[in-house]
Amino acid sequence: MARRLKDEDRRLWRDAMRGVKPLSHGAAEPPLAAAPEPAPALSDGPSVVTRRIASNTSAAAPSLDRRTLARLRRGDLAIDARLDLHGLTQAAAHRALAQFVAEAAADDARLVLVITGKGRSGEGVLRAAVPRWLAEPALRSHVLATTPAPPNLGGSGALCVRLRRLRP
Repeated sequence: MARRLKDEDRRLWRDAMRGVKPLSHGAAEPPLAAAPEPAPALSDGPSVVTRRIASNTSAAAPSLDRRTLARLRRGDLAIDARLDLHGLTQAAAHRALAQFVAEAAADDARLVLVITGKGRSGEGVLRAAVPRWLAEPALRSHVLATTPAPPNLGGSGALCVRLRRLRP
């Protein structure tokens, strides 16, 4: 349920937006992020790179735009496929993710959910590694954007991945 704005809130908003010009209808999208560094070899233990990327997943892949994210939260976008990585080792999860993304892209899926879990104390190894894996060259060609899932789809223990359309 949405709450009503108070007059003071409206006034603050108008003051904050004074001088802001709306974007033109055909505004260009921002450029994609620079290519990330190559991933280190897979291991069964967390690495320094894994912990660094966990705190900044946007470094691994661009995120969904606000409008698409809002549609996802409202339930206007359907999840085409799901992959649950709970209980897998890093090596097995990496293989499963690569196969899943390739198959989903081949099946013309546009939005997929990858469930990583949060791990113990919120620092899950897979939670940190999956964005890095999605940014690797083999998967990056299929991935358009990623974002943490909305609470109804798993929240920070899952990622929504928008896949590129395949061109014939």
